[in-house]
Amino acid sequence: QVQVMESGGDFVQAGGSLRLSCLLSGATFDEYAVGWFRQIPGTKRDGVAAIAWGSTGQTQYADSVKGRFTVSRDDAKNTVYLQMNGLKTEDTAMYYCAADRTWGSILRGTPKIWGQGTQVTVSA
Repeated sequence: QVQVMESGGDFVQAGGSLRLSCLLSGATFDEYAVGWFRQIPGTKRDGVAAIAWGSTGQTQYADSVKGRFTVSRDDAKNTVYLQMNGLKTEDTAMYYCAADRTWGSILRGTPKIWGQGTQVTVSA
């Protein structure tokens, strides 16, 4: 069974940094694209960043995080990272990692495999 699990969420002051990790198990990691999404209670889940599979490593970012967040992958460790710098209070949310074999599913926000989420809280 293919699963993803996030880690790294924490409390941090505005301007600080965090690195989230997404571990994929039960599948060949380099066959999957991975996306990071976030959700505030009562609102819809939004895409934050995404990275394609294989050597291309194509990435995509939401406008709100461009220049502050960086997504990367380490296929040897079956892990995708989200480095978050210059955090703002509006970045406070539950962050989810999700994986799918198709890039389009990631970009549409409809990947098949979702993690349970990790909470990021940014204080002023």
